[in-house]
Amino acid sequence: MPPPASATPPETVLHNRFLGFLIWQSIPSTVIFFLFKILSSAVSSASPSSAKPPFTFPFAPSIFALFTFFTFHLSQLLFSFALSLVSSPHPHRPASLLQLVLGLVRFLFVPGGSDSSETADSRARAKLSVGFLMFLGAAAVSGFVSVASLCGGFGDGVSAIGRVGFRGFVMGLLYGLYYVYNRRWVLEFPIIQRPPFFSFKMGLPSAITRSLQLSFVAYLFSAALLVFLPHHIQNQTTTGKFIAKQIRFYIGSFLVFLCWELSHHLHRVLHTKRFVFAPPKGSAAAETNPSEILLAALEESSPNSLLQYLAYLDLCMVCENNVDAWRRAAFFEETGETYKRVISVCLRPLEQLASKLGEGLESSIENGSQISKQLLSPTDNRLDSKYSEALNNFQLYAWCAWTAASLTACSHKEDRYGVAQISGSNAAVMSTLISCLLAVETYMGKKTTLQSANQFMGSTGFKLRNSSMANTGTSKKRAGPLHSKAYAVADVLRNSIYQIVSAFHDQMASSAKKGFLEKDWIVNSKPPFGPRELLVQKLRLFLDFRAS
Repeated sequence: MPPPASATPPETVLHNRFLGFLIWQSIPSTVIFFLFKILSSAVSSASPSSAKPPFTFPFAPSIFALFTFFTFHLSQLLFSFALSLVSSPHPHRPASLLQLVLGLVRFLFVPGGSDSSETADSRARAKLSVGFLMFLGAAAVSGFVSVASLCGGFGDGVSAIGRVGFRGFVMGLLYGLYYVYNRRWVLEFPIIQRPPFFSFKMGLPSAITRSLQLSFVAYLFSAALLVFLPHHIQNQTTTGKFIAKQIRFYIGSFLVFLCWELSHHLHRVLHTKRFVFAPPKGSAAAETNPSEILLAALEESSPNSLLQYLAYLDLCMVCENNVDAWRRAAFFEETGETYKRVISVCLRPLEQLASKLGEGLESSIENGSQISKQLLSPTDNRLDSKYSEALNNFQLYAWCAWTAASLTACSHKEDRYGVAQISGSNAAVMSTLISCLLAVETYMGKKTTLQSANQFMGSTGFKLRNSSMANTGTSKKRAGPLHSKAYAVADVLRNSIYQIVSAFHDQMASSAKKGFLEKDWIVNSKPPFGPRELLVQKLRLFLDFRAS
C-alpha cells in the first residue's frame, strides 16, 4: 500500500528526509556505544589484573565519559553529512586527477575558451570528484575520532591517542575508498516498496556480515602500518594486556564499521522511499487539478536530481497500479494537456538515449573509415565511454518505458475522451520505444536491416545494412558491464512494446489489413534513431509476436 498523500511541498521533501536521517542514525549509534561500554566495563571489573576499570561510563557518568560520548556522535554526524554529500540517484562519472588539473589551468588562464556544454559537463564531473575527496577526508577523520572515543584512547595519554587514532584514520580511509570504488553512493530504488522499518530490518544481516569482513581487513592493514609509528615497540606491555587491547580494538573497529554500514543502509531506505506528489484525497486541489504537483516536480526539478527521481517513481506506480486510480483518471482529462505533459516527460529521457547512441555509432563509423589503416575498431572503448555511459542510468529509462507503456495500455479502456489517440501520443510513444530499442540493439551488435531494400540511410546519416559494422566489437563489449546494461534496457523496451501491442492487438491488426498501421502508430516526423520504414517493419514484427 502506498503512503497516504501528503500536503508537504515537494521542495521540502529532501530537507525533511535528511533531517529525519540525521535523527534516526543517532539511535543505533547510541545503542552500539552503550553496549560496548557496558561490556568493556564488565570485563574490566571482572579482570583480576586491573584494580580499577579504565572506563565506567554506563554506571558512573563523568565529564570524561560525556566528552567521549559526544565526540563519538559528532564523528558519526560528520560521516552522515559526507554520505549525503556524495549520494546521488544518477550514476555520474567523476573526473580524473589529470582532468581536474587541466580544468583548473583552463579556468585560470583560458576563460571561456571551451564549449558551454562541455564546460557544464566538466564542472559537474569536477564537482563530483571534489565531493569524493571530501568524503574520503570526512571518513578518515570520522574513523580517527570514533575509534579513539570507543576504544578508550583518550584515557591512556597522547601516545595512545596517536596509535588508536592512526589505526582509526586508516580504517576510515579504507572504508571511503571501498565505498567510492564500489559505487555504493548511487541510490538504488527497490522494486517493491516496503515500510521503512521492515526495509531497514531486512538489511541488518548483510550490514553485519560486511562489517565483519571490512573490520578484519582494516584491522590487519592498520596493524601492519602501526609498526612504522615511532615508539611503538617501547610502548608494548605484557602479553596478556596486549592481547586484551587487540581484542578490544577489533571489537571497537567492528562496531564502528557497523555504525557506518547502518547509516548507509538507513540513508538508502529513507531517501528511496516513495513520496506521493498529490494533494490529500478529498481536498479542493484533488478535485480540480490533482496532477499539478507531480508535473511541477517532473518539469521544474533539476535534471537527474533525487527529487526528479522520486517524481518518476511516483508516476510509475500510479500508472502501473490500481491503488491510485483516481490520480491516473485525472491524466485523461478532457483537454488532453495533462496527458500530453505526462507522456512528454516520460519520452524525453528515452529520446535522449536514442540520440546519444546514434551519435556514438555515427562517430564510430566515421573514425573507422578515416583511420582504417591503423585497424581501429568502430567500437573503440573511448567512444563507448563517451557516448554509451548513458546506459548506466537504467533505473530512469525503466520507469519511463513502464510508465509510457502502462499509460498507453490503460488508455484503451480508461480514456473516455480519446485524448491519447487524438493528441498523437500513442504514435509518439510507440515510435520512441521502437526507435530507442533499435538504437540499443544496434549498439549491442544486432543486425538492423530492411527486408525490402538492400541498404538505406539512417537518421544519423550512416547506412544500416547487413554487414560486419555492428558485429566488429561485439565480443569485446560482451565482456564489459555496459553490454549487460544494454541487454537490460532492451528487455524493458521490448516488454513495454509488447504490453501496448497486447492491449491494442485487434485494433492494430485491423489497421494493418487496411494499410493504416504506420499512420496510426508511427509519427510522420523524424524519429530519434533509424528511418521511419524500419520502425514500421519492427512494429509489424511485434504485431506478429516475432520480435526478440
